[in-house]
Amino acid sequence: MKRKEWLIVFLPLVIVWYLDRISKTWAETLQGYHSIGVVHFSLHHNPGAMLGLFADLPPLLRVVTLSTSGAFLVVIYALFQYLLPIKSMILRSGMSVLLGGILGNVTDRIVYGQVTDFIILGMKDSYLSPAFNIADAVQWIGYFMVVYSIAKEGEKIWPEKNSRRKYWINRHFQLKYCYLLTGVGLSISLIAMVFSYTYFKVAMVEMVGPNAQVINKFLIPYIITFTLVCIGFCIGLFTVGKIISHKIAGPIYAFEKYMNDLVEAKEKNTSLRPFKLREHDEFHELEALAHSVKTKLAADVVENLISPVRTDLLKNEPEKKEPVPLNIDSLNIETAKNIQLKDDGKI
Repeated sequence: MKRKEWLIVFLPLVIVWYLDRISKTWAETLQGYHSIGVVHFSLHHNPGAMLGLFADLPPLLRVVTLSTSGAFLVVIYALFQYLLPIKSMILRSGMSVLLGGILGNVTDRIVYGQVTDFIILGMKDSYLSPAFNIADAVQWIGYFMVVYSIAKEGEKIWPEKNSRRKYWINRHFQLKYCYLLTGVGLSISLIAMVFSYTYFKVAMVEMVGPNAQVINKFLIPYIITFTLVCIGFCIGLFTVGKIISHKIAGPIYAFEKYMNDLVEAKEKNTSLRPFKLREHDEFHELEALAHSVKTKLAADVVENLISPVRTDLLKNEPEKKEPVPLNIDSLNIETAKNIQLKDDGKI
């Protein structure tokens, strides 16, 4: 994709996040209850997720888990944008709109520990919806864009006819790559866990003293949350390693297969299709190499076909006789005179 297209993809994320921040700043100034038709405005603070979900969890576990899940979604979003095999501006922009709404609420949880809601729909005297905000509303637009694009372009994302649909092409190499990537991620996670746990525990001892009951009340949810995050992180790294190693092993496998087909085509004197990799595969320089090898082999085939014909022609060609030198002495004197006169231009 071009830079302009990437700008179009990422711009909705920034716009949605910024509009959500502006609307929540305005909502904090609301006092009382205001209505415009079926739309009502009233300030609420939601300690949970969308529409109040998970509000009953312990505060530390709730804030840390929901905020960390937002960071995970940012990583997943970046990976999807990189690994998506088609341009699909609707799908990419839809993911940006969705993430922009999610980050709007994550920002609230990180800064304030709760989310600002202020919009209510419904008839004032009857049914009223739960309070929500601009980020919540925009997320549904993002969901719709993503689902619509997948329903419309799903065959392009997951083509039915795909000779490399099998992701384990070179199992030994790919597993080695996945384990290496997962091992690095797990090592970093363990270092971060030891550092953060020690820092957290020492800080709490300084604040509340050696009170095991209070310390464990916060440390146990922290350890559970961090462990779940590490597990999810390692699973994600293994999956990414599998996809990226497929992009490496796939072209090499396709090139080896093409070389074998090329040798068989040479032996059978048949033509072969051009070597072509997928758009997002690695090692696209193999296409030029395959074309060069194919051209060279074709030249050798033509040379082998022409050589026997050339040899037969040389064998059937009559021998050239050497010209017999003119012997003046063997001629009579009269003939010699005629030749001399012709050379002088007198005849």
